[in-house]
Order: sequence, then structure tokens, then C-alpha cells
Amino acid sequence: MVGFGRGPLSLVSQLGVPRFAYCLTSFMSTVPSRLYFGVYATLNSSNTSDAGPVQSTPFIVNPALPTMYYLNMTGISVGGDLLPIDPSVFAINDEDGTGGVIIDSGATLTYLEQAAYDMLRQAFVALVGLPLVNFTSPDDLDTCFKWPPPPRKIVTMPELVLHFEGADMELPLENYMLIDGSTGNLCLAMAASDGGSIIGSFQHSNFHVLYDNENSFLSFVPAPCNLM
Repeated sequence: MVGFGRGPLSLVSQLGVPRFAYCLTSFMSTVPSRLYFGVYATLNSSNTSDAGPVQSTPFIVNPALPTMYYLNMTGISVGGDLLPIDPSVFAINDEDGTGGVIIDSGATLTYLEQAAYDMLRQAFVALVGLPLVNFTSPDDLDTCFKWPPPPRKIVTMPELVLHFEGADMELPLENYMLIDGSTGNLCLAMAASDGGSIIGSFQHSNFHVLYDNENSFLSFVPAPCNLM
């Protein structure tokens, strides 16, 4: 485990670099992921020309956990519709520092605060149109559909966008749906949590992601990480 946090023991702090970046290949890829520090931590424009502009969102500080990278998450859209999630669901609790939204490359899946996850799950169940399997996998995945679909049935998955202050992360299909290895079912690669939300590395694979601690912001752009 390599620590990238703001604490004194992290590799970033020990190297004394104000910025770092990574481009994580997909979980099924055999190509290694890339990690960049200091002056090499830039978002390569040659790899982003067909992916849209680089987007940035500021870090926010949680005094209770100052080493973590918190973001101001403003909402989630499914199938083009913004879910009616109360903004307080993603806010940091001023009294004890619980809540909030962390981006964490050390976590695999994304865990959403229960109220937000319930709405996300409800939207997928309504839009996917496949039988929901009453089963929770060992990875806490419980929004799973019977797969493969019935013969001659075409299934279209709804688009999923995570909204942050000043930036929208539109996830490709492979970043939020997976085939569960233990059951063969098609599952939403997210789970519920209590006390805060975490954006895990499964969701930002094949994104070139830059952490700028000097200017306190996160930037990202879709990128073919296996070609970098």
C-alpha cells in the first residue's frame, strides 16, 4: 500500500512534491497503471483531444480528517435525470467530522451514503428493466440483475454522472457495471455506507487524474490509460 494522503508518512509528503497524477488501467487489463510526481504530473493534452476538456474541482478540508481528499459532491444523474438527493447527504458534519465525500485510490468500489445509494438503486431498478436478484455478494453489491438477459432482449444501461463543484464525471459503462464473479449476475459497482461516501478507484479507472495540493484542486479527463 502506497499512501498518497496529506499526512507526513505518505509517499507524496516524503518526496516533498506538491502534485501527483495517475492513470489507472481497467481491472481486467494486464497493462500496468502509470503514476507521476512533481513536474511530470500533468494531464497530457495529446491523450485528451477526443475526450473533452479537462475538468477541475476544489478540495475541501475536513478538520477531523485533514489528510483525506474531500470533494464537494453536488449530485448524481442517472439516465440524464438528476436524482432528488438532499445536498446535506454529501456534506461534512461540522460537529464530529463524519459525512462528506472522499476520493480514494486505495478503495476499490464507490460507497455512497445510504440515502443517496437508495435513490441510485431505485433509479437503476426502474431503468434497466431486468429482474432484480435478491442477493448480496461478498463485495457488498446488492443492486444486481439476472444475466444474461432473456433471448432477443436488448438491454441499455442508463448513463451515470457524478456531479462535483465545477465538474461532472461521466462514467463509462465499464466503470459502474460489472459481472459478479461469484454469481454471474450484472451488478452496479457501488454499495451503501453509513457516515460518509467514498469514490473508489473502480470508478476513476481510465481517467487521467491530477491531485494539485499546492493549489488545492483535483483535475480529471477520460484517457486511454493502457496506451500511456
